[in-house]
Amino acid sequence: MASGAGEWSTAQINDYETLISTTDVELLKRAWRNEKAAPEILPFDEALVKRAKEQIQLMEETVDDFVESGNDPLIASLYQMDLDRAQFLLRSYLRVRLQKIEKFMFYIWKSDVCRNQLSAEEEKFTERCIRDIGKHLEETVLSKLPDNYQSVLKQSIISEEDDMVPEPQLDMFVVAKCERTTRPLYLDGSRQSASFDNRQFALYLFVASALRKVEVLLLVANYQSVLFI
Repeated sequence: MASGAGEWSTAQINDYETLISTTDVELLKRAWRNEKAAPEILPFDEALVKRAKEQIQLMEETVDDFVESGNDPLIASLYQMDLDRAQFLLRSYLRVRLQKIEKFMFYIWKSDVCRNQLSAEEEKFTERCIRDIGKHLEETVLSKLPDNYQSVLKQSIISEEDDMVPEPQLDMFVVAKCERTTRPLYLDGSRQSASFDNRQFALYLFVASALRKVEVLLLVANYQSVLFI
């Protein structure tokens, strides 16, 4: 019985180390860091999130098996730390996206490009938020104002644009790290290209395209916080 448990433990350790060595957790970390630093909502990586959920479920089963089999508690605690890290990344990634949706819901909803970057669940959430906030404002504030000022999106009926809709600040500064050298990257709008692993201050507008092509990684936004994990 002990021999069987030892064989199972060795095999389980090998399987777990193979699981951890895969790139999904690192890809999720990258998506989280980019989403955290970018002023706008980025395309939702549905395939990555699905794989991350499946990987977390397998990690949970692995940790439970180690605990129940009476293996070294230290090893189980180390695996639990890896599990906690993966769960944090996934939850924080989804939470940051929801925070952006709540802040820029009207801007996102009126843009087909932005709406296409949401998951099906996020799109339903956005629509529900718009409906609920519109109803709340109508019942508490707008119905008590003159007719010319009862719009949720405009200051008055004479406004030509939706000037009451918050928009992401795309001209903010970020710190970007160049991760590919397949072609010159001009992160600051000049003709000075960025080399591999080079870190550089740049306007987000200049790196947005490269970010979607996985050519850069965002490190800092607004100089307010550096992301470490």
